[in-house]
Amino acid sequence: MIQPHNWDLSPGEAKLLQCDLATRVRFQPLPRHFRVLGASDIGYAKSCDKLVAVVVTFTWPDLSSLEAVYEVATARFPYVPGLLSFREAPALIAAFEKLRDPPEVLLCDGQGIAHPRRFGLASHVGLCLGVPTVGCAKRRLCGEHGTLRPERGSSTPLMLNDEEVGCVLRSRDGVKPIYVSPGHLADVSSSVELVTACLRRFRIPEPLRRAHNLATELRRRLASSYAGPS
Repeated sequence: MIQPHNWDLSPGEAKLLQCDLATRVRFQPLPRHFRVLGASDIGYAKSCDKLVAVVVTFTWPDLSSLEAVYEVATARFPYVPGLLSFREAPALIAAFEKLRDPPEVLLCDGQGIAHPRRFGLASHVGLCLGVPTVGCAKRRLCGEHGTLRPERGSSTPLMLNDEEVGCVLRSRDGVKPIYVSPGHLADVSSSVELVTACLRRFRIPEPLRRAHNLATELRRRLASSYAGPS
């Protein structure tokens, strides 16, 4: 865990901070035995410029629902690819702190070290909270990979400057892959094992799917509450 830092930065200052904080990320296997898994997602209501950060928790490994919390915040940092943690992490951290029983491992909808400066959202949130985190993204931000077979379970390393920063994983037959990378206090192999164990009938892992559905519902309610009379 790191001391709280200033979030009110320019994009240039944010990039410099990422480079510094990336050196503090630690890589190790995720715990084999733990009790509570968390998943987080963000919804954005453009009409009112508000973020809705959601964290949901589950028993592990059976994924029974435990808690769901959220935080509504004004978007105070612009949407800049590669700097999304400065826009989203403060609200996610605030939501996380509302949990009565915090998770021992957290899945984030976003990148871990599969990032140009090796410091995506999952790494930033994990380092701030001192919690093992795993990034699972629907799109590739950077890096290259080989050909991926079309069947579920196929995977190939995601490489950046000759370093393995994650894994490209086919979560269902014939669908677009997902991109898994360690955030903090995790490594590639145990991150992939965790995500694979969370797959059910859909493309994205079940905990993240439920977090996404709740974030989407709350975003719609928020946008509606700010809408003027028809």
